[in-house]
Amino acid sequence: MKITDLPESGPDGRARAAALAGLRLDEAEPAGIVGFISHGRCLVVGEEREALDFARRVTGEIECVVAAGSDGRVEAGIVEGIRTVRGGRLSIAGALGDFEVRLVSGNEQRLLGQMVAPPVERFDLVVDLGRTPVLQQAMKPLGYYSPGADESLREQVLATLPEMRGEFEKPKYFNYNPEICAHGRNGKQGCTRCIEACPAEAIVSAGETVRVNPYLCQGGGVCATACPSGAMTYAFPMARDLLDALRKLLGDYRAAGGAAGALLFYDGASADGLAADLAASMPEHVLPVEVEEIGSVGMDVWLTCLAYGAEAVWLLSCDRTPPQVLEALQDQLLTARTILAGMGFDEHCVGLVNVDQTELASQGVAARAQNPVRTPAAFAAPPADKRGTLRLALQHLQAQASPGRRSVSLPAGAPFGEVRVDAAACTLCMGCVSACPTHALQDGRGLPQLNFREWNCVQCGLCERTCPEDAVRLHPRFVYDVEFRERPRVLHEEQPVCCVACGKPFTTRSMLEKVSRKLEGHWMFQDEAARRRLQMCEDCRVRDMFAAEARKDR
Repeated sequence: MKITDLPESGPDGRARAAALAGLRLDEAEPAGIVGFISHGRCLVVGEEREALDFARRVTGEIECVVAAGSDGRVEAGIVEGIRTVRGGRLSIAGALGDFEVRLVSGNEQRLLGQMVAPPVERFDLVVDLGRTPVLQQAMKPLGYYSPGADESLREQVLATLPEMRGEFEKPKYFNYNPEICAHGRNGKQGCTRCIEACPAEAIVSAGETVRVNPYLCQGGGVCATACPSGAMTYAFPMARDLLDALRKLLGDYRAAGGAAGALLFYDGASADGLAADLAASMPEHVLPVEVEEIGSVGMDVWLTCLAYGAEAVWLLSCDRTPPQVLEALQDQLLTARTILAGMGFDEHCVGLVNVDQTELASQGVAARAQNPVRTPAAFAAPPADKRGTLRLALQHLQAQASPGRRSVSLPAGAPFGEVRVDAAACTLCMGCVSACPTHALQDGRGLPQLNFREWNCVQCGLCERTCPEDAVRLHPRFVYDVEFRERPRVLHEEQPVCCVACGKPFTTRSMLEKVSRKLEGHWMFQDEAARRRLQMCEDCRVRDMFAAEARKDR
């Protein structure tokens, strides 16, 4: 639903109309197509009388089974001509055309569909009339309807059900690159942002990576904006395609005579709550842009739009916006505002407003920023990767900023920061290096050094959890010195210990002392020759052991 009837009385309004006329976001191609097949087998869940009455009203080729929860014993039969199962507690999983429904009673679980005659292997549709739905996720699966006690919603479901038989398609909204995912390494868990943010509960841990169920995914997009490394990307449209369109939009607005335009992102849910009079009174310098879901527009897009010449960027939410989406966006807003304020810009040039709570003007959308981000517009096309996009946007904004602080502390969970190492505890075992998914931590290439490139660090915590000496700590922050955050630096180094046999450097003093302490009471290292082998490199140690065995055989 596009916001229409925008005022065009002034030069900004006329420029806005000209720019929006050329905006093409509905031509985006999805990453793929997800298909569903529904045969019209419907489960109606609720109090028995209500569920039976509802089932009788379902028309078309939809076959209904009623599941009526009760405290009594579990039993199945025909009630008023409708297959009915009483008792037990329901467990529901799946989506349109493939709902698995189990009945849990005590320690026993049974497939509900196998309890009726003729049996139902899978349900295609579920109508949950309960006041508290069985499924609690903010974005319910396709084919699952939970109107509760709302009669108008129940009528809408009744009108929809006859159309839910056949073949259906939806876009595949995401792409996932496990190679740069920071979820896990070496048996340790790191970043879980996408799992926690998904309002459809479509993402689960798969060990060192994550797995997305494309049938549950409904394009909330917040998984991609919350992902610090760019492993999860939104694909409808891709961020790069979106930014190309927004760059053109802002350029067309300026070319048509508009000044200092601001962007207002909204989705279908938030547009429904935007009253016509509010749309009609929207300030003429505000350019509304409809996206699939506001959660799909994250910090990389906001900052790049500012670099492209937008005075401000606003996200329009509503009471139906899932709380996980709002929380993830608030976290990103806090990070972005902190970084912008450190540059000397008004932190309120990015914001989140709720259209259901009060009119836009009272939330600051109509007001001009006190110290807006007014910079020469960047015209470079955005790179394909998220971190690259952020890098270019931040560098452009920083080049126009007033001199500010060297760095700012960021809230925990921010995707920027440093790693601090306790030099007294670190043995340079390089466990943190092997765990780092972004190569922010690197070894010394033959030297006993731990090196760090701050820009690469996404603060996933894998290094902290991997370190056997508990010597690593995260410190979320943003450093404004571009060279400092891009240049590798040494976090810890030691003089190498050289092999007593061949003279080759092979370990560090702290590591040698640690190993010697651990093996102090071991029966294999009780004589001087065995203890001396600890001071040898791997090759010399093997040769010395074979030489000792040969001497014994003489």
